[in-house]
Amino acid sequence: MQHESMQGKISDMALRGIRVIEMAGLAPAPFCGMVLSDFGAKVIRIDRTKNPPDTDRLGRGKKSVAVDLKQKKGIEVVKKLCSGADVLIEPFRPGVMEKLGLGPETLMVDNPGLVYARLTGYGQKGSLSHRAGHDINYIATSGVLSTLGRKHENPCAPVNLLGDFAGGGLMCALGVVLALFERTRSGRGQVVDANMVQGSAYVSNFLWAMKDTFVWGAERGENLLDTGSPFYETYKTADGKFMSVGALEPQFYAALLKGLQLDPDKVSQYGDRKEMKKIFTDIFLSKTRDEWTEAFRDLDACVEPILDMDEAPLHPHNQTNNTFLKNPRGGYEAGPAPGLSRTPGVSTLEPQPVIGQHTLEVLQDAGYSQEDIRSLVDAGAVEQTSTSSKL
Repeated sequence: MQHESMQGKISDMALRGIRVIEMAGLAPAPFCGMVLSDFGAKVIRIDRTKNPPDTDRLGRGKKSVAVDLKQKKGIEVVKKLCSGADVLIEPFRPGVMEKLGLGPETLMVDNPGLVYARLTGYGQKGSLSHRAGHDINYIATSGVLSTLGRKHENPCAPVNLLGDFAGGGLMCALGVVLALFERTRSGRGQVVDANMVQGSAYVSNFLWAMKDTFVWGAERGENLLDTGSPFYETYKTADGKFMSVGALEPQFYAALLKGLQLDPDKVSQYGDRKEMKKIFTDIFLSKTRDEWTEAFRDLDACVEPILDMDEAPLHPHNQTNNTFLKNPRGGYEAGPAPGLSRTPGVSTLEPQPVIGQHTLEVLQDAGYSQEDIRSLVDAGAVEQTSTSSKL
């Protein structure tokens, strides 16, 4: 059984009984599927045949079926799997699924309750809908990228977190859950159009709402929260590490000055920002990160050390909250969030599926006979890996 090694059984999880078909892709769609899987959904990933490179590291808890989508028999396999599914996630440009004969107008006739989630960069309509792109292009089009970065520097993308994952995969997962909830009232599925331009704009709506205010009314890098303020910044320490400072409110700013041993009469919170930043920079360079951590340990100043990716999983606070879980490779990955009191997500992580690892198991569960499966394998319509069970 999927997730059988975790503390809570899958029967205790929020999305228990939900069956998801995920067309293999990169980054946003796999993340959406992973979120659903982490909370108990049974996610079946449709991979390509003929030994494609396996670059998906977001497959935990999923099952993999290798299907040749160039063959009619392979398409029929996907149709059959979708006929018994609650959700389909597809990451292709508009029109690709229709050309395969797997568009919503086809699959939702056979399965009117299907939630058909389409996750793209630019969406299903508009002048850019068929254009190629990546996270940096999507957040550029949304207007968000123009706001990110320091003064007098080029806009700087926060790797691919904002478009692919926040505005893409996570927003798509929200859309799926919303559609599933609505289905409990109507009994009908619907198409979820999740795209990264619209999604990244939505998760950044605070910027639009605060435009032309003291919080976000100036040019890039001159605002309250975008490195424009010396009391909301990162500072290098003597050992080449860094501290984060978020002393926005007056009481926190007062505590910041106390920790830095500065006279509050000489360093007004809204004084010369350039001069204040130089003062803070020089002082933070006088001690190591751990020394500053200790100096602020008992001060409520909104000052914390910047932990690297090796340190964060070992921090006592993160360990208490199971923020990170050990993966089968011996490293750490972020565990599911948010926490649920009765139906939490997974508490242990399964190995990443091998492409085609579960082909036979999934087809058997879907009602195919051993003879039918053998015929599909012999025709190359589906493939199994050496780790799969034998016929």
